[in-house]
Amino acid sequence: MTMQFSVLASGSTGNAFYIESGEEKILVDAGLSGKKIEGLLQQVNIDPKTLSRILVTHEHSDHIKGLGIMARRYNLPIYANEKTWKAMEGQLGKLSLDQKFYFNMEQTQNFGGIDVESFAVSHDAADPMFYIFRKDGKKVSLVTDLGYVSERIKKSVEGSDAFVFESNHDVSMLRMGRYPWNVKRRILGDSGHVSNEDCGLALTDVMDDRTKRVYLAHLSLDNNMKDLAKMSVKNVLEERGFEIGSRIQLHDTDPVTATPLYKV
Repeated sequence: MTMQFSVLASGSTGNAFYIESGEEKILVDAGLSGKKIEGLLQQVNIDPKTLSRILVTHEHSDHIKGLGIMARRYNLPIYANEKTWKAMEGQLGKLSLDQKFYFNMEQTQNFGGIDVESFAVSHDAADPMFYIFRKDGKKVSLVTDLGYVSERIKKSVEGSDAFVFESNHDVSMLRMGRYPWNVKRRILGDSGHVSNEDCGLALTDVMDDRTKRVYLAHLSLDNNMKDLAKMSVKNVLEERGFEIGSRIQLHDTDPVTATPLYKV
């Protein structure tokens, strides 16, 4: 049974990612209300009652807003590293002990035949980490909420069949936009978010013949546009010899509309 996934929601208003193989159905982050997450799952014909577990990347509210609600409503185990648990525990409401599990940094755990590997990212949270999913020689990498893409991250995610990759902002739009300078500085800094151009440059280092799809994720509502992100990333990749549109497809993600389930 191969893996298939959907980017349920992506952006500064809330993030959730779904991946499955057979009976194993994993939700990564729950950064919207429980009702909205249920609606997004229904968009791709997934019954929330069939979810197996929730993995957490970090404690920012756009990643955990509905976490406690979903865990209680569907009696789901939650996996996060120790520092993230400490940072978010007070925001989740009451959970039973048998719902709390640790997923350490740079660790691999197997869930229903899917190998899930965590890796560290540079972001202004307690101990942020993202995930790589592997099964039957296929590989899906989730790479958002990071100020820059380190060589170590590139080594971990290279050669993925599909990437969900941060393309947060257009630098010119951000610099000229309405945000106060301290917020702009945070976004542009090493523990902020990756720009369209930096997304394209990082992808040139990690894509290979196996790569079929890239989903541009965590786009800023104020400092980016879907067409601009796609064009910027496409230009960088094509300049370096990648065939976009034929061999490799670039896809948008959205804050309120789930991407169709894609079979890797």
